[in-house]
Amino acid sequence: MISPVRTITALCALCALGALGAALTACGTPHASTRIVNATASPSAASVSRPPTLAPGPAGLTPVFEHGLRSRTDKTVALTFDADMTADQGERAAAGERFDNPELIAALRQLKVPATLFMTGRWVEEYPIQARSIGRDPLFEVANHSYSHHAFTEDCHGLPTMAPARMRADLERAYRVFREAGVSDPMPYFRFPGGCYDSRALRRLSASGVTAVQWDVTSGDAFATDADDVVREVLDGVRPGSIVVMHCTRSAAPVTERAVRKIVPALRERGFRFVKVSELVGTTAARAVAAP
Repeated sequence: MISPVRTITALCALCALGALGAALTACGTPHASTRIVNATASPSAASVSRPPTLAPGPAGLTPVFEHGLRSRTDKTVALTFDADMTADQGERAAAGERFDNPELIAALRQLKVPATLFMTGRWVEEYPIQARSIGRDPLFEVANHSYSHHAFTEDCHGLPTMAPARMRADLERAYRVFREAGVSDPMPYFRFPGGCYDSRALRRLSASGVTAVQWDVTSGDAFATDADDVVREVLDGVRPGSIVVMHCTRSAAPVTERAVRKIVPALRERGFRFVKVSELVGTTAARAVAAP
């Protein structure tokens, strides 16, 4: 087995198997990256022609982005929401379980908070109208969380493990589903299911041109029952340039909307400005290009 590029403690994966779902409550904070990767193009070209991405890592591996610049003068923070639904949860959805969270999206719109939503292709298939509405709203950007939400490594919080030969196809299948649902301009950003990856997974996705987006603040909203606990986790962890991981999944993250309504004004009082992941990537890439 290939050794991991770096070890992270990932968010609670939302598992397809009902018996395992309740067990996925062990959340932690991943190690923040200290590596700044060169930009793929000049800042002006990136802003005009396409969303900013990072250059491949060592040996051409898919680059991994965990947080933006730690600026004292521009305190930015990106709220990200994983819209998780695995390929195996169709029966549960048909029985009435809700994997969406329209109240959360309404709260973000009411609060005028830019956000990045990482959707699985299976989630988009289940909620195409919501996905299209989010994707066409300039307040949001949509990114890729795989089609199946199966793990790209072994031993990833009980998630089923994907065969290496299927990894890139699974990512590309999600983008096809986005297009079929009418999601406008999905971003070239990818979040590994469960946050689990290793050098083999990074190599398998390298030809896709995506930047893998992790996080440096775990909200703990998966399976949480007390919104105030989530609020404390986020407020205690956020620093300038932080990426916060949360969920847009009503059944498995039922208090997220209430937590967001407290987190947003508290961070604004501290001088933070909410941005999409693309802005964090762009400013980081621009700094890398400008560095001697």
